[in-house]
Amino acid sequence: MAYLGPRLGPSRVFLSGVSALRLVSSAGMDDMGLTMSRSSLERLEFDNVALKKLPLDPSEEQGVRQVKGACFSRVTPQPLTKPRFVAVSHQAQALLGLEGEEVMNDPLGPEYLSGSKVMPGSEPAAHCYCGHQFGQFAGQLGDGAACYLGEVKVPPGQDPELLRENPSGRWEIQVKGAGLTPYSRQADGRKVLRSSIREFLCSEAMFFLGVPTTRAGSVVTSDSRVIRDVYYNGNARHERCSVVLRIAPTFIRFGSFEIFKPADEFTGRQGPSYGRDEIRGQMMDYVIEMFYPEIQENYPDRVERNVAFFREVVLRTARLVAQWQCVGFCHGVLNTDNMSILGLTLDYGPYGFMDRFDPDFICNASDNSGRYSYQAQPAVCRWNLVKLAEALAPELPPNQAKAVLEEYLDLYNRFYLENMRKKLGLLKKEDPEDEILITKLLQTMHNTGADFTNTFRSLSLISCPTEENSEGEEDSVKKATDFLIEQCASLEELKAANKPTMDPRELAVLLSLAQSNPTLFQMISDRATIARQLERLSKLKDLMETTQEELKTKQAEDWTSWITQYRKRLARELEGQSDVQAVQEERVRVMDSTNPRVILRNYIAQNAIEAAEKGDFSEVQRVLKVLEKPFSSQPGLELPAWVGGGGTSAEGERDEGEEQQQEAATSRNPVPYDSKPPAWANEICVT
Repeated sequence: MAYLGPRLGPSRVFLSGVSALRLVSSAGMDDMGLTMSRSSLERLEFDNVALKKLPLDPSEEQGVRQVKGACFSRVTPQPLTKPRFVAVSHQAQALLGLEGEEVMNDPLGPEYLSGSKVMPGSEPAAHCYCGHQFGQFAGQLGDGAACYLGEVKVPPGQDPELLRENPSGRWEIQVKGAGLTPYSRQADGRKVLRSSIREFLCSEAMFFLGVPTTRAGSVVTSDSRVIRDVYYNGNARHERCSVVLRIAPTFIRFGSFEIFKPADEFTGRQGPSYGRDEIRGQMMDYVIEMFYPEIQENYPDRVERNVAFFREVVLRTARLVAQWQCVGFCHGVLNTDNMSILGLTLDYGPYGFMDRFDPDFICNASDNSGRYSYQAQPAVCRWNLVKLAEALAPELPPNQAKAVLEEYLDLYNRFYLENMRKKLGLLKKEDPEDEILITKLLQTMHNTGADFTNTFRSLSLISCPTEENSEGEEDSVKKATDFLIEQCASLEELKAANKPTMDPRELAVLLSLAQSNPTLFQMISDRATIARQLERLSKLKDLMETTQEELKTKQAEDWTSWITQYRKRLARELEGQSDVQAVQEERVRVMDSTNPRVILRNYIAQNAIEAAEKGDFSEVQRVLKVLEKPFSSQPGLELPAWVGGGGTSAEGERDEGEEQQQEAATSRNPVPYDSKPPAWANEICVT
């Protein structure tokens, strides 16, 4: 109310007491009106507890540097030129008590939610953390592009379920791509439209799939540009600077505790706060008190409290990766700095949802060794938990941490089997042979090149055998088989999928080296990689000697065998049930609310990115709507917006190279969001 004084100053001199009183009253009402007309983002109530409870870097020095003895450094976000919204998630904005439509129409919205303008109460900062990247300790990393804006108090009336998951009573908000920080290393602290759209859409997609995740409130783009060489092949181009608003209870990660690490025996690097053990204790106190209050209350003994905390992190991590496996999600960069201390999916980079089922699926084109492949994720997450345990010592005694880690595999298997039983509609009984049935399903999917998502979605169409329909058993199996074969790969697709990724000459040299000089071989490759290449060669050889007709016959045989076994198991679900119809209906309901109809396939994201890069944001918004109801059919939202000629480029929005991209996009045959990916999707490369 700083403007109240100047208004009243002259009135005290020239007006009578009564008139002055009326003017004061009137000014108060005017002030209230101005308050009400302020941007809703200016009315957010911040309570930045992390900056009060954890050490803050006292240095004002600009530029990249080592930050010792601190968890956060104050930063100044760099403004964008002409920021504007690409899309807003109404449901994510609601976490902050905001109306999505109001935010979208707020003239200051794009500035505030890109960091170009700082909201009242916001205290921009960057978080210091370290990490093991691809198995090697990398030393100080930190928020190189992300910027903590503060913690917004939970608005009244928030969903109790959300409050259960976030007992702190605050939501931390970040902008990713807001410019340089002390942790930017050789980068510029900026993000571009394609990576920002991918993070925005996947953050929300995972939430609506029921997978624990950080959220994304908006994407903002601008006229500011940076140069990027997408495929590191010398073909750099200018791209628009863009920013994602990220929301979570906290973005503290495993790597946050690695800032105390002594010099690594392999890389020689050490954490910037090595020797500052008191800060580790502060961090653990903060995380447990704020986000695990029940553990804080139930364990007065500090060591017992810390063990209980670690056990809960292990449980949440096991549950999270089990959920990833069950929706065919591959993170791509499971370094310790990308693992949330709350068991959330964090940092969406070169992720990918699996199309054709392949346990060796690698979504990150930079992951040459397959360290972060789909089937490796459960083991890698355990490896990361080992590194977290090391980082928490001596607050977490190593012998007790080891005992807790022994629980991980059983926890993972329990969560995985629980999810898979729902996906198969096995709800009434827990048969010991269910694991075999699930394994055989995955083997059949792999052998036939079946689409992961659509195959599981189709299983609810397979009927349970009953006494009434026992005569039509053969017809039921054939009908189900025919439907599942539609989800299988063609001969040409399987040939392409099994083509070795290693040059034959390189493979020959490595095979020779494995025999003649095993020590040198271990330094440049590994037996698992070579085994995968040889397996591909063997499969490709078999496929080269097969016709499409022979392949289809073999696929039908494989599926008939599994469906017959599956229907026998479904029959056991009905044993002792008085209302068979009700059991059938419940099975279909649970399966169709567990197996998504739509996921964020790479080609869907790519269509949205290419439209946005030429100034048409409607496809990003349309895809978000589709992903908000992944288990349902949405009439009118079956195909991309551009199919009907919808969506137009804004004047001057087209980026370099977008003419060619648009020509390619319009020449593609459109496919529904819930279909198998088109052939051109195989050309998408994410690094």
